[in-house]
Amino acid sequence: MTISQPVDQPASPQNASEVTQNGFASDALLALHARGFIHQCTSFAGLDRILAGEEAVPVYIGFDATADSLHVGHLLPIMTLRWLQRHGHKPIVLVGGGTTRIGDPSFRSEARPILSDEQIAANINGIRKVFGRFLRFGDGPSDAVLVNNADWLDQLGYVDLLRDIGRHFSVNRMLSFDSVKSRLERQESLSFLEFNYMILQAFDFLELSRRFGCRAQMGGGDQWANIINGVDLVRRVDGNEVFGMTAPLLTTASGVKMGKTAAGAVWLNADRLSAFDYWQFWRNCEDGDVGRFLRLFTDLPLLDIEQLEQLSGAAINEAKIVLADEATRLAHGEFELEAVKSAANGVFGANGDLNGLPTLEFTAHALKDGIGILALIVMAGFAKTNSEARRLVEGGAVRIDDKQITDPEHHVLNYAFDDWALLQLSVGKKRHAAIKRVG
Repeated sequence: MTISQPVDQPASPQNASEVTQNGFASDALLALHARGFIHQCTSFAGLDRILAGEEAVPVYIGFDATADSLHVGHLLPIMTLRWLQRHGHKPIVLVGGGTTRIGDPSFRSEARPILSDEQIAANINGIRKVFGRFLRFGDGPSDAVLVNNADWLDQLGYVDLLRDIGRHFSVNRMLSFDSVKSRLERQESLSFLEFNYMILQAFDFLELSRRFGCRAQMGGGDQWANIINGVDLVRRVDGNEVFGMTAPLLTTASGVKMGKTAAGAVWLNADRLSAFDYWQFWRNCEDGDVGRFLRLFTDLPLLDIEQLEQLSGAAINEAKIVLADEATRLAHGEFELEAVKSAANGVFGANGDLNGLPTLEFTAHALKDGIGILALIVMAGFAKTNSEARRLVEGGAVRIDDKQITDPEHHVLNYAFDDWALLQLSVGKKRHAAIKRVG
């Protein structure tokens, strides 16, 4: 795509595979390309040119507030902003206080549930804290800023939007995008409300261009249609040259969507997922994912990653531990990582600190008659049903403080606790929880 291209013509993206690493002049694109962050771009040459300049380039990525925490699926765009900032550019974190009220229909089979203004505000408060762990905020040229698109979208007059912005959008073109066309081809409902989403996201780019001099929008591959609409709108309305770039769709080595597990999303906030469980998620990744995940989700130098990739057999676990350590340090901080490491090193160890493990708490009164082992396994999330928990017990996979439990009728009673009032429940070698007596 070129900036002079008519707005009603489909964009022709450039793929990262078409551009060699030596073809970039900017350190930012060199780093992003080498680590696997780049999929498509409206113009690699144009974006590379401005990123290679001496001035900090403002770049934005948007995050709708559909939950009170972000999850691992959001890490790719967050890390993209982190690397851009490390190379001297200015991240703009846009939270969608306005667009969340509509919901992005891109590649979804049904509309998102409508959230109240109070829910959206609470969600924004929840996700706001994540960005401070990955980005440096402040007033400097390359310091990140966080803005809420409700600041301008809530002020829009409908007729003004139709007249000033809507006239730049071709319905024929909007219907041609895969993100919309796939839904219509399946004869699934697409409301007029959702159909407006790409117009509002394009308006976000125009507003950020005017307010902050924003020159580029980045996002996941499912955002391509929304991104190029913004690129075209800024060009048509203000005549400014801006760019769009997407990251690749990320799946695990076995083809599963990144960040999804049998237990649900892998949340970044500790109140949704403990730091220990977060560490365990990375520690338990597939062998074939280790090198790629080290590139994408840690700050380790590429030479160090290449050495870790050479490990094989049982030694690959050393690389997985490095991945888990580095990813947890970024998301939860050094203090929480130390607690997690202490808990992980204490598994089956007499001097281990179990306080870093996910914890089930019971009063002494509740333990008087005992808590059944099957119930404990289910409550810890290690099985979905008592039948599944029973199979784990009968299969010899369950231990309490390194003592194998083979009786499905086993109950944990008060007398089982030591002076520390903690027991360790383990299922297999990788799943652990603390049982705590309180009161």
